[in-house]
Amino acid sequence: MPIVILALAVAALDQVAKAYMQANMVPGASIPVIPGVFHITYVLNPGAAFGILEHQTWFFLLVAFLLFAAMVYFYPRIPPGYGLLRLGIGLQVGGAAGNVVDRLKTGYVVDFLDFRVWPVFNIADMAIVGGVALIVYSLLFPPGKRADEGDGSDAPL
Repeated sequence: MPIVILALAVAALDQVAKAYMQANMVPGASIPVIPGVFHITYVLNPGAAFGILEHQTWFFLLVAFLLFAAMVYFYPRIPPGYGLLRLGIGLQVGGAAGNVVDRLKTGYVVDFLDFRVWPVFNIADMAIVGGVALIVYSLLFPPGKRADEGDGSDAPL
């Protein structure tokens, strides 16, 4: 059940931030927070990361549905001790849900975090990327195999 709470919290935070942007800015507007480094820039993104696959709303909704279905199937099968994997799944699902809400409402995703050296993104995107990173880390270094957990293999040669 904690994964559902995390996913809902991520999606809600994302939607609140996007609603604020939509209520207070017009598309294309940009407010420098740290000039030349970080701006709040309101962008409507019809695609995925970097604007790829523009206007493929049904494809993105299908991918999100498959992600949600996989989470429902696999989450109960995760062994105890895989907290980072569970956290990663919660972040990923919450981020996907946040962007799905946008796609269902308008066909676009609202992006607003602009570091000027990277395409504009949002809170949901950060959760997805962070979730994927935690999932990959958990799969590459499962509990009991991590160097920081002392598996007994640190004895001198």
